[in-house]
Amino acid sequence: MAEEKKPKKLNPKRTAVQEQDPALRRRNFEEVSLGYSAEEAVLEASRCLGCRNKPCVAGCPVSVPIPEFIAAMVSGDFAEAYRIIRSANVLPAVCGRVCPQENQCEGACTLGKKHEPVAIGRLERFCADWRMKNGARAVPEPAAPTGMKVAVVGSGPSGITCAYDLARLGHKVTMLEALHEPGGVLFYGIPEFRLPKKIVTAEIDTLRQMGVQIMTNAVAGKIITLEEIMGRFDACFIGVGAGLPRFMGIPGEDLNGVYSANEFLTRTNLMRGYLFPEYDTPIRTGKRVAVIGGGNVAMDSARTAMRLGADEVTLVYRRSEAELPARAEEVHHGKEEGLRFEMCTLPTKIIGEDGWVKAIECVRMELCEMDQSGRRRPNPMAGSEFEIPVDTVIMAIGTGANPLLTGTATGLVLNRGYIQADPETGKTSIPGVYAGGDIVTGAATVISAMGAGRKAARAIHEYLSSMKR
Repeated sequence: MAEEKKPKKLNPKRTAVQEQDPALRRRNFEEVSLGYSAEEAVLEASRCLGCRNKPCVAGCPVSVPIPEFIAAMVSGDFAEAYRIIRSANVLPAVCGRVCPQENQCEGACTLGKKHEPVAIGRLERFCADWRMKNGARAVPEPAAPTGMKVAVVGSGPSGITCAYDLARLGHKVTMLEALHEPGGVLFYGIPEFRLPKKIVTAEIDTLRQMGVQIMTNAVAGKIITLEEIMGRFDACFIGVGAGLPRFMGIPGEDLNGVYSANEFLTRTNLMRGYLFPEYDTPIRTGKRVAVIGGGNVAMDSARTAMRLGADEVTLVYRRSEAELPARAEEVHHGKEEGLRFEMCTLPTKIIGEDGWVKAIECVRMELCEMDQSGRRRPNPMAGSEFEIPVDTVIMAIGTGANPLLTGTATGLVLNRGYIQADPETGKTSIPGVYAGGDIVTGAATVISAMGAGRKAARAIHEYLSSMKR
């Protein structure tokens, strides 16, 4: 009689990952997480249950075959694991670092119902980093040239994904980027300590190796209109993001020392502030900084200010910590680094002296009944006014749609400034013009923008194929 097979012993906790010491990293721009070793990666991969219904895949906007790549890792075949990931995700090294896995694949993990979910993001990052260290080929063989030309406006996650898929299908792709380096928000918006520039550059190089032409300093809407683009190309994808800053409309926002988060982070990345003090980037942070907002961009701004030399950085948010929209991991890291939190606090005025910020006047808030967002609505508390002395204020309260391109596009239907497009195809009101990512949905995640780029590429390919019949 065959011996009964014992079920494997399951570790309820995920494998810990090594991180930089908080006292050191708060003054440098090196990555916080050091990633898994090969042994740690296999140990964590072995926690996967290999569910038949694959809820983790359903939770992934680009449907990465998660149980399959993890199974390859368990067997030690990291090259195969990377190949499986790359079949669905063109930016695994990026997504493994910045995706909110806790709300997507890991949030749906069956193991997470009773224990800690499998660290899918960390495993994805390991595979992508292993590939870069070991030089495994990542450039697919494109299909035979179709003779069709496509313009991709914007080189962020949606544009990169769309360009990759179209080039792989044999189309001639030209990407237009307004700034000096391609990558969009991946290069200019996300700090070096969360997403190193070398990672973004490596992924962009894959596009170049596939024959994608990348034109930088090409401001669509200024040097070329959408109408002119369509006169030179057979189709166009618009993935310009949503980078128009928002302000509160309170007194004092015109003082020196007040930044939008977009400006602050873009300046830091554009002028090599992440190499401080080697590059003494011309951003005046002062010694005391207040960041208004509670999302990931607010956390990025606050932690960047700290690394640029601020002695005291305070995050000011009008709801409680329980309602903070930022990733829990980023909040945890911020606390370790000495970031101060002023919860249930609303700025009402920025106070200046000789044209420069001196303090912010605030009021305490109490949380009442639920509002339309499903969170408790904050109301000001009478007589609770107080001041916070600061040198710099960074507004990180969201963004809107930049009208630079859309404002010059005749016939392009908009919805509150955003492009109105079919959510399944990216098709807009202009034949041959498609759009996806934040310029359609408003600010969202990197992976959701990638999903939109993939859907649009599929629809553009069908459109171009029908033109040749």
